[in-house]
Amino acid sequence: MVTIEIDGKPYQAEAGQMLIEITDANGIDIPRFCYHKKLSVAANCRMCLVDVEKAPKPLPACATPVMDGMIVKTRSEKALIAQKAVMEFLLINHPLDCPICDQGGECELQDMAMGYGKDASRYKEGKRVVFDKNLGPLIATEMTRCIHCTRCVRFSQEISGIQEMGAPGRGEHTKIGTYIEKNISSELSGNMIDLCPVGALTSKPFRFSARAWEIQQADTIAPHDAVGSNIHLHIRRNQIRRVAPKENEAVNEVWISDRDRFSYQALTAEDRLTSPMIKKEGTWQKTDWEQALAFAAQGLKKVKDADGSSSIGALASPTATVEELYLLQKLMRGIGSQNIDHRLRQVDFSDQDAAPLFPYLGQAIADLEQSDAAFVIGSHLRKEQPLLNHRLRNG
Repeated sequence: MVTIEIDGKPYQAEAGQMLIEITDANGIDIPRFCYHKKLSVAANCRMCLVDVEKAPKPLPACATPVMDGMIVKTRSEKALIAQKAVMEFLLINHPLDCPICDQGGECELQDMAMGYGKDASRYKEGKRVVFDKNLGPLIATEMTRCIHCTRCVRFSQEISGIQEMGAPGRGEHTKIGTYIEKNISSELSGNMIDLCPVGALTSKPFRFSARAWEIQQADTIAPHDAVGSNIHLHIRRNQIRRVAPKENEAVNEVWISDRDRFSYQALTAEDRLTSPMIKKEGTWQKTDWEQALAFAAQGLKKVKDADGSSSIGALASPTATVEELYLLQKLMRGIGSQNIDHRLRQVDFSDQDAAPLFPYLGQAIADLEQSDAAFVIGSHLRKEQPLLNHRLRNG
């Protein structure tokens, strides 16, 4: 351990740790765009410049390892002048389209510009324009807004494991995008929307449907991957408008799969069943819940009276909640039936006496990263369990 001084206060840190990790851990605010705790250090935005004693110029906190006796000032005149100069450069080519930008109200660049920007630009030349990329049906692009933080590029290489995004070109001719014109194919691609600190990458299904200040947030568990990913539901006028990850290091870290992020669209699909239906004279007819429940109870009673309660069984959906599963078994045991199962797609039950009561990984999800080897049978893990696939890649 080493002792360093930040803004006049001593702190303990591990030798070699990056300065920004220490400040984040101790609640000291340092502006940044390219740095993300789950990605490698790029140090290309320079927004996190700080004043380090005996250094000839400000140093990037994200790429400066701490040393014993280091004295750092994050709010000195030297640091603030450097940060404001970087902010001015970043805004040179950024368009003034905040009123129509989907990132408005939750934009890191917008927030930083309020704290470190000026009310007028000294740059009089024409702004550069970058044509938008078609990345597929999930991610909308406005690449003129891009500030080249390369978060999306590093994500595609380090997290999703598919090098799809890149930064070809030099200087002001650098253009973030796919190396060849194609759709993004990663099952974790939606996380690039969260990573983008500006409005260059936004959600295509969510586009122009709500503003950040109109949304209420509710926390829940993602229903699709069966790993228990923690998610935020963003709700406007009693309708889910967007799904975002909720941080949980033990389960999904800060990521979620695309199926968990975008499946909310099914809730308002035109072909979705929104009211109970019963079959009368061979045709399905809409009805209310009282009649539907009475109809179901009457049918179950008829079967029970004719063949006994043991002739009734229930198959539980894997997407049901714990509360729904509890009520299902309560109902079946109330009828007098013990025939309850969750194995919807299983054909061979010859080993059921030795099989566990429910499918279980046998270890914590985070422990997959510590595995020396993993033997995957009959599964395309990247397609079926992208978050578990990421954990194994991390190991």
